[in-house]
Amino acid sequence: MSDATRCVGAGVLAGQVAVVTGSAHGIGLAIAHRFAAAGAKIVMTDLLDQDLQCAIAEVREAHGVEVVGHVGDLSDEAVVAGLVERTEAAFGPASILVNNAGGGIIKPFLAHTPETLRATIDRNLWTVIWCCRLFLPSMLKAGYGRIINMGADSVRNGLLQHAAYNGAKGGVHGLTTGLAREFATSGVTINAVAPCAVRTAALERVEKIDPAFARHVVDVIPMGRPGEVDEVAAAVLFLAGKDASFITGQVISVNGGSTML
Repeated sequence: MSDATRCVGAGVLAGQVAVVTGSAHGIGLAIAHRFAAAGAKIVMTDLLDQDLQCAIAEVREAHGVEVVGHVGDLSDEAVVAGLVERTEAAFGPASILVNNAGGGIIKPFLAHTPETLRATIDRNLWTVIWCCRLFLPSMLKAGYGRIINMGADSVRNGLLQHAAYNGAKGGVHGLTTGLAREFATSGVTINAVAPCAVRTAALERVEKIDPAFARHVVDVIPMGRPGEVDEVAAAVLFLAGKDASFITGQVISVNGGSTML
């Protein structure tokens, strides 16, 4: 992380407890860095313990903040219950939840199997449902909270080979707006950030395996390039802060213009 990135938003999340799911790599790790630089205490989660421990060490070393981790599949309600317990034991109730865990199995719809379809829904929708359901009560009790769900710009532009993924992420968008209206007077805001293609290790793998398809997902972006993880994380940081107190039920695109309005 650059020194400039470390200073952005310094102190704006001081005293906050932030849970960032799927944060061992990519966008989630960039969000954890942003939040740590802003003064939050961080709970990071992912599926693989070794990767998560490396990410936790990186964030601690870079920012000198308190960070703990939780390993497991968040599409399982019991694992999320354990995450809530881990968070509260370490820091107290979470005031910020970023539902970033996911990952698409991207292929033509009829090439999916029942297993890949279930995995796509589990990773991208059930993780968000369970985390919202189990973290919301303590936020409602406190009268304050910020939930930011990771959506997808492909829901809006019908990107090639994304039908099943869009089914899951479209559910995330719908859950976001429904919860935001239901809890609009509670002090808890609920929004989504919808990136387009972002420069991550996953995109680099696609570029090696299927360069034509990788070009397609970038060609739909008028700026002519993928997003950067820090560009997505900056939007999440804003929504997590007190300055975003009158923003709820929104799906904020970070997409280089690939959809507009």
